[in-house]
Amino acid sequence: MKGKPTSLDIAHIAGVSQPTVSRALRGQPSVNRETRERILAIARELNYKVDKNASNLRRQQSGTLALLLFEDPTSDQSHINPFFLPMLGSITRACARHGQDLLISFQQLSDDWHADYGDSHKADGLILLGYGDYLAYQGKLRTLVEQGTQFVRWGAVLPEQPGISIGCDNAGGGALVGAHLAGLGHRRIAFLGDASSRYPEFLDRWRGCESALQARGLPMERALQVDAESAEESGHAAATELLRRGLPFDAVFAASDLIAIGAMRAFAEHGLRMPGDIAIAGFDDIPAARMTTPALTTVVQDTLTAGELLVDTLMRLVLGEPAESMRMPTSLVVRDSSGRRDP
Repeated sequence: MKGKPTSLDIAHIAGVSQPTVSRALRGQPSVNRETRERILAIARELNYKVDKNASNLRRQQSGTLALLLFEDPTSDQSHINPFFLPMLGSITRACARHGQDLLISFQQLSDDWHADYGDSHKADGLILLGYGDYLAYQGKLRTLVEQGTQFVRWGAVLPEQPGISIGCDNAGGGALVGAHLAGLGHRRIAFLGDASSRYPEFLDRWRGCESALQARGLPMERALQVDAESAEESGHAAATELLRRGLPFDAVFAASDLIAIGAMRAFAEHGLRMPGDIAIAGFDDIPAARMTTPALTTVVQDTLTAGELLVDTLMRLVLGEPAESMRMPTSLVVRDSSGRRDP
């Protein structure tokens, strides 16, 4: 073969059309696995290199996706919820697989990031991680939809929500915790987390736990619910408030591991043993959950698969293909923090 190989050369050898070659080289799921692998093998044999700039100009795309991280209160200076750290690696690898550059940017909810990215050509689409108060965030999502900005966010999957979300089965995870704690004989289960429409993921976790308890003839008492955001200090303050109320409880479901870790510190400061006096469970399975004393029982979310789904779904939107919101299943990992109480 004379000269630089082209996608037409690959198409001729593979016996497919040139658009099929282009889709296969971009990793689009519309090309079946066998055909894609054959095309990639031919491309490697010919030492074919994608002219990314020319390809992007033809498609009027930048070849870049933007990941917007919204700052979270943390005990260190990272301002990144540790739950998202493994997801970041997965997103980066998935972007490379799709031949996309990744632009990572910190944002604050009060900023006009929705206008900045909607009106510019910095990226072909947005991945949104972390947002705090959903009611304050919802209007900006609607603006993105009105501007025609392609975006996918990690969060609760809600009816009539603006845009597409990838999230976990929060209610199912809450039900796993409720069934576990009730199965250990606990009857008065407190909940630490803002269980309202402002925090729909926490609200679903509350509702899931409530449904599991109701199935066993047990109440989920609002008097034992204390608002908290996903931060250690917020969990410490919520646990302190729960103790101040003076109401009896024998177990705690914290809406996130960070809340649980802060609560465990507050309980220990008050001389309470876990699980001897209080059983406790969290949600997220961040790395620190394995290192608490005792190790924390928690709900596991598959952050690695989540990162891949976020990128794959966004690429479908960018390429004009159908995409939809989805919920990922959860599982419960039982550790020492929820063991049976001492006699």
